[in-house]
Amino acid sequence: MPKDKPITYPAYLRLPELLGLQSPRSDPPEHDEMLFIVIHQVYELWFKQLLHETDRFGTMLLRGDLYHAIATVKRMRTIMKTLVGQLDILETMTPLSFSSFRDRLDTASGFQSAQFRELEFLLGYKRSEFRTVEVDPDADRSEVQRRYEEPTVVDSFYRFLANRGVAVPEALFARDVREPIGESTALQDGLYTVYLDQPDLVILCESMLDFDEGLQEWRYRHVKLVERTIGAKRGTGGSLGVEFLKRTLFRPLFPDLWAVRHRM
Repeated sequence: MPKDKPITYPAYLRLPELLGLQSPRSDPPEHDEMLFIVIHQVYELWFKQLLHETDRFGTMLLRGDLYHAIATVKRMRTIMKTLVGQLDILETMTPLSFSSFRDRLDTASGFQSAQFRELEFLLGYKRSEFRTVEVDPDADRSEVQRRYEEPTVVDSFYRFLANRGVAVPEALFARDVREPIGESTALQDGLYTVYLDQPDLVILCESMLDFDEGLQEWRYRHVKLVERTIGAKRGTGGSLGVEFLKRTLFRPLFPDLWAVRHRM
């Protein structure tokens, strides 16, 4: 039998297909349109990886695997740092450079990123009106709907804490998982005991806060990037642009981990 052909680096990564996916629409091509396309395609790849890691984080919590849960959320935080760093590259593009090809985006908008919507839902930021609007009208929305219907990583965190002997209110286990995560004073009582008596769990909590802070940092930097690039103009696809993005600023993923700090 013929020997299998050794796999090569380009074949393993499918580089010919990958590098053929950047197609500027301006004619003649505007120089910065390539940068815009590459950065946003890379963002989608990182969103895919974040979904992959966040799913694992939830699984590790349900298994009670503290070590791998901490390692996973630390990786998630490192990915967020990379996402923030990519904004530095986009900020080298001036408003005039962007406006030179902006009309080629037509109705395309970052609000149509189904993966980012999935990520928000998985992390507990659920909004029923966002299951169907904004995302690509031609896309399969089943994954977005699935994420909306399923428990979040915060629900997995509740289970983890209860299995470690922390007092978690029964109401949190009975809550409608389609609703956004809110604060629970009773849970904060239990978290306070964690900070007093379980230093290994404190590492997990602080690592989760690191990731939460990283996502808030990315949201803030993204808002400022859009503001510095298009000012008060409406976003592409008719979105509200900067004003809409500002509504998401400083909204924590893990509100109880932030609220309990005033007791320290």
